[in-house]
Amino acid sequence: MAGAYSLNGAALTLANQAVTLTFINPIASPNVDFSFRRFWCGQSAATTYTGNQRVQLNTQVTAFPTLVNVAPAKLANIDAASVISGNTTGAAGTSGVNASAEGAGAKTVIWADAFSPANGWLLVLTPDEYIEMGAGSANGLGMHFPVAATTLSNWSFGCTWVEG
Repeated sequence: MAGAYSLNGAALTLANQAVTLTFINPIASPNVDFSFRRFWCGQSAATTYTGNQRVQLNTQVTAFPTLVNVAPAKLANIDAASVISGNTTGAAGTSGVNASAEGAGAKTVIWADAFSPANGWLLVLTPDEYIEMGAGSANGLGMHFPVAATTLSNWSFGCTWVEG
């Protein structure tokens, strides 16, 4: 049964480095497709901010980031639990946020952007742009700051997807 899910972090302090904000690695099997729909991030520590923050969506193969264990939340109370579970390793079938280490796996950028942290960033993909990942793809999808944020505290971020 298909369901919609969210992975997010709120009011977190980031490491002073390039950092993966969210990371979801599809399950190895059975064949479940993951269709990513929305990504967002912003911070509430500074009311004025000079300069922009770079952000990117990327796939990453082993070795994966070291993450804070966060499990997906259901967007509808009638949906079953996600097939993804929270974990710190980024392995197949797991999710996490706010990486403390990036891992040595190659990152392939699939969407790059920049934004003013005073305003935040929201990417709502149209149906032609949905990011599709299948079970057994052997890589995860991350939302990543490729350079350290100027302000490190009070970041909130997340993504949504549909499993089916």
